[in-house]
Amino acid sequence: MTYAHHDPADDFDTISRIPSWVTSARPEALEDVAFLSGAVLSHLHLVLQRDDVPCAVLRERLALRAAEACVAFSGRQERAGELRDVMHLLRPGDLPGPAGETCLAWRRAVERPVSVKALHRALQMHLAVQIAGWLDAGRPAPVTRATMVLEAVLTEMPRAEVTALILADAALAQALGWNHLVPLLAAGLKRADLRKRGDDLRLACHRAVTASVLEAVHLATDLARRAAHLKAVAPKLRAKGAGEAVEMFLTRDAVAPAALPLPDRAARRLCDRLVTLGAIRELTGRDTFRLYGV
Repeated sequence: MTYAHHDPADDFDTISRIPSWVTSARPEALEDVAFLSGAVLSHLHLVLQRDDVPCAVLRERLALRAAEACVAFSGRQERAGELRDVMHLLRPGDLPGPAGETCLAWRRAVERPVSVKALHRALQMHLAVQIAGWLDAGRPAPVTRATMVLEAVLTEMPRAEVTALILADAALAQALGWNHLVPLLAAGLKRADLRKRGDDLRLACHRAVTASVLEAVHLATDLARRAAHLKAVAPKLRAKGAGEAVEMFLTRDAVAPAALPLPDRAARRLCDRLVTLGAIRELTGRDTFRLYGV
């Protein structure tokens, strides 16, 4: 008996295999747009259950994109690389600045399972009871529920875009039964969308979710491949603490050598070795204060 050859690459291809009728459709009616967002969310739900997708890294990368979008909404110029620097190079006692605060809020929002307590940790300027009140939008369909939370916060506090978008994504996660918040809305919405209300806002949110999920699924595919390669080369590493270092790369968007559980010089050597093996990338393009990730 002969067996068909199994290419491991096929496993990763299934992650991004969203039907072409979804990716090529350009619907205008609300019910059609809602149908597409439901289809892609269903696919993302399956992707997030896969053991080969490093979901913690995926959430942190999406949080960075969301923070970049929110910073742009506020009229500031900081891009993802600068925001990443704030996360990893801030010294104790330093103030992160407005853009850094936005990035910190998003990162804290995705770190722990969704709860009012976790969201209050991310949004400390609001009372926990206030956050719980905003999230109490009943049991409508997931994107409708997220839209209702977004509209409720922005109606009460028109300049609180970060709070509104984090809580809208939290409501979406809760409605879908996800343990963690997955940032989707901020990167897909335009600044003008945040001034819309009712069905116009709901239509914008469905479109934003669809666009962001497509990006998230492609990112998940790339991260799964990279994580598999890192796990494959891990047994070749001899440095003491290398196993713990690999685990850090598999759960974080970026890691500074100084954060690794090795002496400074050994940490830098390990990072260089992993880059040479194609298992991680240097993310800054700098010669000093480097950051690494899958």
